[in-house]
Amino acid sequence: MSAPIRIARLDAQDAAACARWDAFVFAAPDATFFHRAGWLRVIEQQFGHRGHFLYAESGGEIVGVLPLVEVKSRLFGHSVASLPFGVYGGIAASSSEAVSALEAEAIRWAKDTGAEHLEFRNLEPRHLDWPRQDLYVTFRKEILPEEEANMLAIPRKQRAMVRKGQKNGLTSHIDANVDRFFEVYADNVHRHGTPAMPKRYFAALLKEFGPDAEVLTVCGPDGRLLSSVLTFYFRDECLPYYAGDDEAARDLAANDFKYWELMRRACARGLKVFDYGRSKQGTGPYAFKKNWGFEPKPLSYEYVLFKRDGIPQNNPNNPKYQLLIKTWRRLPRAVVNWLGPHIVKNLG
Repeated sequence: MSAPIRIARLDAQDAAACARWDAFVFAAPDATFFHRAGWLRVIEQQFGHRGHFLYAESGGEIVGVLPLVEVKSRLFGHSVASLPFGVYGGIAASSSEAVSALEAEAIRWAKDTGAEHLEFRNLEPRHLDWPRQDLYVTFRKEILPEEEANMLAIPRKQRAMVRKGQKNGLTSHIDANVDRFFEVYADNVHRHGTPAMPKRYFAALLKEFGPDAEVLTVCGPDGRLLSSVLTFYFRDECLPYYAGDDEAARDLAANDFKYWELMRRACARGLKVFDYGRSKQGTGPYAFKKNWGFEPKPLSYEYVLFKRDGIPQNNPNNPKYQLLIKTWRRLPRAVVNWLGPHIVKNLG
C-alpha cells in the first residue's frame, strides 16, 4: 500500500525545499521551465503577487508540483493561474493520485481567496468537460544533430531570409545584461500598442536562472542594434521567450538571422528541442513560425469558473481593447515605460 499523499506549500526562502522542488521538476516528463521554483521569487518580488506553489509528497518524496499565483487587478479581475507570465503550467506529477490531490487543494484555495476563476496552462488536456481556451498554440520542433541539416530543414523562402541576413554582415552576440535587449523590446511592444514589462524584471530573470536565461543580440556590420531575444534553457530544450527588434530589422532580415543563430548555437550545445513558444492563431507571429516549418500544437488552457459565466479574454484580440491599443501607440515612450509596468503586471 502506497504512503498517503500530503500537500504542502513551498517556502521561497527555504533553499533546501526549492532544490528538492527543482530536482523533481527536472526529472518529471510533464514539467516545463515554468514549473521551476525560481518563478515564485521572481513573481513575488517583481510584481507583488502572492504565490502559492503547492507540492504533493508521499513517503518523504515529492510526487507532484503545481505553481499557482494569485493576481488581483481592478482592470482585469481577480484570478489564480498556473502560471502567470508563463505559457505552460498546470500540474506536473508522477501519479494520478497526486494530480487529484493537487487539483482539489488548488480549487479549494483559489475559491477561498475569492478568485473569479482558476486557470491551468496545460500542454495536454486533462479535463475534456472543463471550459477551455482555444486561442493559443505552441510551436516545438526537433533540433537535428548537424548544423547544415537544421538549415536545410527551414523552408526555402525563410532559408533565403537567413542567408540574406548573413550576406548583410549581421553578427550575433551573447550579452551579459539586458540593456540592449530592453531597448529594442520596449520599442517593439510600444509599436504594437501593448505595455512593456519593467526592465528590472528581465534583469531578475537573468539573476534568478543564471546560465538557463540568456540574451542574444543581433547587430549590423556598423554595430547598429537591430534585434534581441531573451531565451530560457530547460533540460535539452531551447525556448526563445521575450524578443524585440528595431524597425530596420525586417529589411535586413535580422529576425530570421537571430533565430537561426539561436538554433545554430543550440545545436552546437547538443540540445534536442527548439520551442518557438506560444502564439495566437491568425497572427503575424503564428504565420512567421509556420513559415519556419514548425507545426502548431493547440494548448489546453483549462478553467474552473467561480464567479464568471465564461473564460476571460484579456488579450489584444478582444475588440474592447482596440481603442486602448491605438491610444497606447500614440503615447510618448517615456510615459509608456513608466506606466506600462503598472498595467502589464496584472495581465499575466
